Amino acid sequence: MKKFNAVLLILLAILSGCNLNNRRPENQHPQNEINGDLIIFHAGSLSVPFKEISEEFSKLYPDVKIIREAAGSRKCARKITDLKRDCDIMASADYTVIDQLLIPEYADWNIKFASNEMTIVFTKDSEYAAEINADNWTDILMRDNVAYGRSDPNADPCGYRAVLTIELAEKYYNKPGLAGAFLAKDKKYIRPKETDLLALLESHNIDYIFLYRSVAEQHGLKYLILPDEINLKNPQFGDLYHSVTVDISGKKPGEVITKTGEPMVYGITIIKNAPNKEAAMKFLGFLLDADKGMEIMKRNGQPSVIPMPTGSYDKIPGQLKKFALPR
Repeated sequence: MKKFNAVLLILLAILSGCNLNNRRPENQHPQNEINGDLIIFHAGSLSVPFKEISEEFSKLYPDVKIIREAAGSRKCARKITDLKRDCDIMASADYTVIDQLLIPEYADWNIKFASNEMTIVFTKDSEYAAEINADNWTDILMRDNVAYGRSDPNADPCGYRAVLTIELAEKYYNKPGLAGAFLAKDKKYIRPKETDLLALLESHNIDYIFLYRSVAEQHGLKYLILPDEINLKNPQFGDLYHSVTVDISGKKPGEVITKTGEPMVYGITIIKNAPNKEAAMKFLGFLLDADKGMEIMKRNGQPSVIPMPTGSYDKIPGQLKKFALPR
């Protein structure tokens, strides 16, 4: 009996030791497991696809809590540079926002990942909704009984892209003075980001919005397809787009950045002092995968441009380099 008890004690000691060895500190996870908060600042036009992508990502990594904040891309950058907010991933509707406001102090690299186009968005209740077309939209939006909205060029890429679209329209339709008259009209309907205008449209406070095609499709709104010479979509018209500019606020008070028209390209990066770089890397790998995140982007009207050349290619982490090209 004593011999049996001795053997039993030895077995219990071995099992106890195994349990201790298998036990790990509360915050320590296996190498393939990630957890914690993942903070993403992103353009308002990415709200719908990023919500879907986050939901799919969470099925694979349920211990990661994704915190998404939508705002105009330049405002997102200001949260990092001016307010010193914690952020892991910054996704901009214009890749140059990352290049101009975040690199090199707050980010090292920039991956271009999606495209879009400018449209005129409206509802069935908008004034002249039944007759607006690609030939007469400038006349209709300039009428006294019609109100249109656009976002703030200093806060949101869609805002300065609206200005560039209007300047291109002046050239395309050969209407000298059109841009100046357009931009002087309906200033009270300028909002911080393009998605802020949707409530005004749906409540019929305004009739039309300069907005991305993807947002119109995501919200089931009517939209007017503009000629490629105007819509900032087609790389073949890059030289024409480059012929128009708009001045916006720079990094410092009083500083001015001159934005030149170019085809629309979205950009994304991980912030240098990201609190959860491991989760951020996993998320970007999921987002940029053609069969995963980029398939969701495509379904939401924002097709992939991966891979595209970037001037920061050498600084992109090795596992993400396949999503870009050296310039």
